[in-house]
Amino acid sequence: MAAHYKDLLSESGQSYAALEKHVLAFWKHNHIFEKSIDQRARGKAFTFYEGPPTVNGKPGVHHVFSRTIKDIVCRYKTMKGFAVPRKAGWDTHGLPVEIAVEKKLGLKEKSQVETYGTAAFNREARALVYHHIADNKEGWGKLTEEMGYWVDMNSPYITCTNDYMESVWWGLKQIFDKGLIYKDYKIVPQDPKSETVLSQAELRDGYRDVKDPSIYVKFKLKRSSPPRQGSDADADEYFLVWTTTPWTLISNVALCVGADIDYVRVRTNSGVMILAKSRLSVLGTPSDENPIEVLEEFKGKSLEGVEYERLFDDMPVTKKAFYLTTGDFVGADDGSGIVHIAPAFGA
Repeated sequence: MAAHYKDLLSESGQSYAALEKHVLAFWKHNHIFEKSIDQRARGKAFTFYEGPPTVNGKPGVHHVFSRTIKDIVCRYKTMKGFAVPRKAGWDTHGLPVEIAVEKKLGLKEKSQVETYGTAAFNREARALVYHHIADNKEGWGKLTEEMGYWVDMNSPYITCTNDYMESVWWGLKQIFDKGLIYKDYKIVPQDPKSETVLSQAELRDGYRDVKDPSIYVKFKLKRSSPPRQGSDADADEYFLVWTTTPWTLISNVALCVGADIDYVRVRTNSGVMILAKSRLSVLGTPSDENPIEVLEEFKGKSLEGVEYERLFDDMPVTKKAFYLTTGDFVGADDGSGIVHIAPAFGA
């Protein structure tokens, strides 16, 4: 066989592309993929279900990379004597499919999808993904064959079929019946246009660097906290907080100050503010129109445990929250020297 291929290459005008087509035709005509499984039918099974690519469009070079790795693993296990049935799969759900259909129909807003009709939109989505699945000229079938990727394309699992969706619900019910599913709150990325949650992969697809404004926010002290030096009992007092991630404010649970940083209470036109002494400049230059009167100086550790009013009353809180704590990560070189804490963000 090797000598035969060598002869092919030595012939005048022969090329690797021609050899590639010859090999693919040989595999297809002689059912080599199927035989590689049948001849090992008594061997231990190594079952492979492809992590399905999303068929919202034509395949790209990155799919060649990932599928090559998948194919290497399956071929290696075959060479080790395993029976390796490989089942192709198609991911027909998710935001990429929605976006592709919206572009096709010229829809710009979520409300237009609702006006167009959910059932009609779903039909368009189904037609789109099945077109890409069946496209053997520029689509997935051609890519799969030409790269020599051995996978069962004749009976793939497709995520929009009832069989697949019912199997997922069945699996979820088994997990639920074991008490392993619970309801909780979690901050998740959301696409504002489609009004749907983004997966990490979808978030990466549309990621770009943008400039977001940093903002100063006033957190009001609770009335239960006694007025400090130079304050009236009815005076409103605020912690002045600087944040570069304003979208996390809805999940604020605490404020943090530096235990040994010097802080001040300052009377302004906007009420009494508390901030780091070294950051007084953020209030502007003192003047008749912008009076700034320092009422008190103290260390941050004296604020520990002081409570403030929450910004958003959007969900019940069952644990102690909305109070001042101290941390050695707090600095007073920028901002206000008071850090807004939102642990729902991050790992």
